[in-house]
Amino acid sequence: MMQRIHHRKTTTVNEPTLTEAQVGTEHGQAVRWDLSDLFSGIDDPRIAETLDLVQARAERFQREYKGKIDPPSVRTLTADFLLSAIQELEAIDLAAAKPGAFAALHFSADTGDAARGAFLQRMREKATELSLLTLFFGLELAAVPDDIMEPLLASDLLSPYVHYIRRVRLRRDHVLSEPEERILEETANTGLRSWTRLFDELTSNAVFNLDGQELTQSQVLTRLYAADRETRRAAAASFSTGLKASVRPTTFIFNTLLADKNIRDRLRNYDYAEQSRHMSNELPRETVDLVVDTVVSHYGIVSRYYDTKRQILGLDRLTHYDRYAPLFPFGHDMEFGAARDLVLDAFGEFSPVVRDAAQEFFDKGWIDAAPVKGKQGGAYCSYITPDLHPYVFMSYHGKMKDVMTLAHELGHGVHASLSRGQSYYNFHGTLPLAELASTFGECLVFDKVTSAAPLQDKLALYADKIEGAIATISRQSAMYRFEQAIHRHRREIGELRTEDFCDYWQSEVQAMFGDSVILEDEHRYWWSYIPHFIRTPFYVYAYSFGELLALSLYSRSRSEGPGFADRYIGMLQAGGSVTPQELIAKVGVDLNDPLFWRGGVAVLEGLVTRFEELWEEYREKGGA
Repeated sequence: MMQRIHHRKTTTVNEPTLTEAQVGTEHGQAVRWDLSDLFSGIDDPRIAETLDLVQARAERFQREYKGKIDPPSVRTLTADFLLSAIQELEAIDLAAAKPGAFAALHFSADTGDAARGAFLQRMREKATELSLLTLFFGLELAAVPDDIMEPLLASDLLSPYVHYIRRVRLRRDHVLSEPEERILEETANTGLRSWTRLFDELTSNAVFNLDGQELTQSQVLTRLYAADRETRRAAAASFSTGLKASVRPTTFIFNTLLADKNIRDRLRNYDYAEQSRHMSNELPRETVDLVVDTVVSHYGIVSRYYDTKRQILGLDRLTHYDRYAPLFPFGHDMEFGAARDLVLDAFGEFSPVVRDAAQEFFDKGWIDAAPVKGKQGGAYCSYITPDLHPYVFMSYHGKMKDVMTLAHELGHGVHASLSRGQSYYNFHGTLPLAELASTFGECLVFDKVTSAAPLQDKLALYADKIEGAIATISRQSAMYRFEQAIHRHRREIGELRTEDFCDYWQSEVQAMFGDSVILEDEHRYWWSYIPHFIRTPFYVYAYSFGELLALSLYSRSRSEGPGFADRYIGMLQAGGSVTPQELIAKVGVDLNDPLFWRGGVAVLEGLVTRFEELWEEYREKGGA
């Protein structure tokens, strides 16, 4: 009953207060979302009304269907009866998702508000209470013998739900008895979900001292993009000091959740830590390993890029706080309205359908872009439900990276909007494919910006694009290797010391850079603020997967011309109604083809090659 949220880590910056005339035109201070399509506030009586109605429907569902799917009734199971059950459960889950979605959105806008936190917890507990009433259905559906289920799945009546049914049955060897499942679900609110909430509150409200100022996490991280090296060094030191100050509770949270996952995986008979994520993503282990191994084997591209960047910056060596140093000042900050127009124009040149879907977010208040204290870090798009609409969350400060984040999240938003023709159970795609439209959106904006840029700006833009791709492809693969290592350690050796986390982190990330960037000791603690390790174990490879997929498909779109857009839109409209393999086949791709993934890496390498060429051209023209 939880809504799908697609996250993108980004950063924010501390901006001066604007005059009334400036508000809404610079840096998105007045761009706040309107959640009233969900509820007007945490005291909206419609929340209780919705939950009461869902409670009544769930209780009736239990009375009408419990024991009717599982043997001995299974021998008389009909497609019509199963269809009526699925459609009723889908309606219940759709209605139940809305209060929880509202609570999550409301809390992320101000994590320091105790009332919002308490409301989020209350909604989580209510969601658990409701889910327990219908828990039996998935267990019974999974238990139906194949010789009974397969003929039913051939019925036209069930054709809209074949993929849903197969997804439920995919986990048939990993579900427990109903009493055991109830215990795990009920204790999750005082277990793993509570630890996740504690982590969110610790990181969102952490204070970092720098030059006599108290900065938030996102504010201090933004200074890593400063042109002045001493500013970057001081910001990195402040960030590391702040992380180190809270690393003891963070270490405990990590260890607790690693152990919790180990217990749950053991009870559910998963053979390895990543298996449940792979099943959720509907990807075989071999496909994921193919993608990650392809990325890791091409880490040399990362070194090539940073060696050239070091030359441009005129430094003897690059450190962890030089990774995002700007090559040159890039024009001026872009006010939010200009960013909106840029993104919409780029989307529109690819397809009017894509542009129109993105336009709604601005016209109807579906974006929260204001950088305010207490706001959760990062950015995301929350899909909510197909009968409503998605929401975009970010902090906009006028930098080019913020423009790209806007394009990224609106890519998610377009995907969600176009898939709203699907039913709730077919609405959400898997995580790796969810990153496809977001990265594709960034590519559209990047090409538009660079096409008319002067040489120096073009160099800077290519640097930003490559660094973003490295962070999404190479760094996320390194993070996946780090995550594999800490789960393996917890299972085979026992609880990790802080130094163990630090050692694994430093080793995997340094391997990505080779000797092109030196990660100094203070970088050792930077694993401890990354939320994906906490909220969604093994999420991170979805970024590598999605970015490579998008780069390769975008290259194909450029060569195939306008006809590609129609196939692309058809793929997005399919939502999660088919498997990833079937979905990508709509644009002529085999996910198990090593050549396809090497093609994605070749696009990244091509960006680096073009960057090197631009640098040589710049030098020849006396720019350096």
